[in-house]
Amino acid sequence: MILSVASGKGGTGKTLVATSLALSVEGQGAVQLLDCDVEEPNAHILLRPQIVSSRPVTVPVPVVDKEKCTYCGLCSEACAYNAIAVAGRIVLVFRELCHGCGACTYVCPEGAISEEGREMGIVESGHVGGVRFVGGRLNVGEAMAGPVIRAVKKLADPEATVILDAPPGTSCPVVETIRGSDFCLLVTEPTPFGLSDLTIAVEVARETSVPCGVVINRDGAGNEGVECYCAQEGIPVLMRIPFDRRIAEAYCRGETLAAAMRSWQQAFRELFDKIRDLAAVENVR
Repeated sequence: MILSVASGKGGTGKTLVATSLALSVEGQGAVQLLDCDVEEPNAHILLRPQIVSSRPVTVPVPVVDKEKCTYCGLCSEACAYNAIAVAGRIVLVFRELCHGCGACTYVCPEGAISEEGREMGIVESGHVGGVRFVGGRLNVGEAMAGPVIRAVKKLADPEATVILDAPPGTSCPVVETIRGSDFCLLVTEPTPFGLSDLTIAVEVARETSVPCGVVINRDGAGNEGVECYCAQEGIPVLMRIPFDRRIAEAYCRGETLAAAMRSWQQAFRELFDKIRDLAAVENVR
């Protein structure tokens, strides 16, 4: 099963839930955690995995052979991202805008465009206990997280329970992460801001045809708006994590909830069983 753990906003405890869930179910078969929050990865801080391999992530960008180029401009017309422009007898390549789609190379009638790799980030692999870990890190200054997220997801083990720690928000990196998942677990908080962003996250999950459920973190610190919304929309609330200073202190020490308070491990196992049952029902549909 592929399970995405996402949220409509940052700071809801998404990574705390993802890492605790991975550690709690590691004895129930192969478990793999993929940190897809490549712009601000932090799952490794809580898990402290032993990294055994690292490789760069590259995107193919065009290189123009001026001896062959006739400056026809077809490459510029084909580029949907304005990453290549022809001005008179000058060809400009904006490498940071290139998405590596290869359209310019394909349409060039003279075969004047080749491609070379531009490094955008890295993907690291390792393990902690019985949990296998894969994490991506986008280079500083890069605007596109998608290629690094796809590189992380390529290392997902089809025979394992795969938990994806998604980026915060509801933008393209989140869509790239949860696409293809069997279930999306949305972590929120019982506040007006939490509810506002949760509603957007639910729409993203529905647009990608991924069934979802909710975990309410810091339960008891806000109002009942999230509960009412979930009831109206038929979204199951699968877990409630109380507003507890001990949990906050453990997180500040860089500890997962499952490791710092072992009594929670059974609760996360029960959460996983609920998710598995819901995902099975949706797959039948």
